[in-house]
Amino acid sequence: MELPLFVVLLSCLGALTVARFSFFLIKYLYIFFLRPQKNLLNYGRWAVITGSTDGIGKALSFELASLGLNLILIGRNPDKLREVNDEIKSKFPSTTVQNVTIDLSRDLTDGVRKLEEAIHDVDVGVLLNCAGVSNLNTSFLHELEEDLLMTQLRVNLESLTATTAAVLPMMLRKKRGTIVNIGSGSTVAIPSHPLLAVYAGTKAYVDSFSRCLHAEYKSEGIHTQCQVPLYVATKMVAYRGSSFFAPIAEEYAKSAVRFIGYEPRCMTYWPHFLQWCLATLVPDFIINHFRLQHGLSRRKKS
Repeated sequence: MELPLFVVLLSCLGALTVARFSFFLIKYLYIFFLRPQKNLLNYGRWAVITGSTDGIGKALSFELASLGLNLILIGRNPDKLREVNDEIKSKFPSTTVQNVTIDLSRDLTDGVRKLEEAIHDVDVGVLLNCAGVSNLNTSFLHELEEDLLMTQLRVNLESLTATTAAVLPMMLRKKRGTIVNIGSGSTVAIPSHPLLAVYAGTKAYVDSFSRCLHAEYKSEGIHTQCQVPLYVATKMVAYRGSSFFAPIAEEYAKSAVRFIGYEPRCMTYWPHFLQWCLATLVPDFIINHFRLQHGLSRRKKS
């Protein structure tokens, strides 16, 4: 007995759906758990890290030191820089660590000059732009203090751009290097971030900037990547308790280094990727409403 045409079409559609899902599952199981990590020393012996005294930046500094890279740490507090420097050298005695004190929230003219001097005679192969600023308490734009508003714009936009521009010429001369910019899942995994509009807007710039640079410079041997984490339990966010979906910075850093040199935009911590997959099943207006209500509830508690 011959099957009706619509049954055959439905069967084919079902088979294609199963095949697509199976391919998707196998692909990301390989990416997250089986894909080999690149040897970052192939880019150069030194790494420059902004935001290196706290959170993700500090954790990534330790991870890169464990891989044998020498470090140039950038931060605004010389005491905290010395403390991190001592911690790294105590744990990894063979690592050379230099400190460059720059306040990324202020005029960058002197800061860029100091960075250019620090990298003049060293083989910089990795740049990690981890410095970032957000408002801990959710707020409407008209309520945001001008100083905090300008600090977010300077650190998240201006300093990241200036630091990248300072390091790029060295990478271009040797035709190799990798740049990693820490973005935010608030610009990719979810449709918007009400009551943190400036932070989310600056991270959208980081995402677009990174992907443009990757297209511009990949033929020159320079790989640019934007990593887009969701919640990580650091001082930067009000939600600091660690959990399955909100790892401590050290745990996130271990996943982050495994992705360096691969996709130009990536979510490196697999539970974050799972959250994003689930979020794509929910209409944008529902997520926007939920996040707005969540932000309003945080205002009442603060």
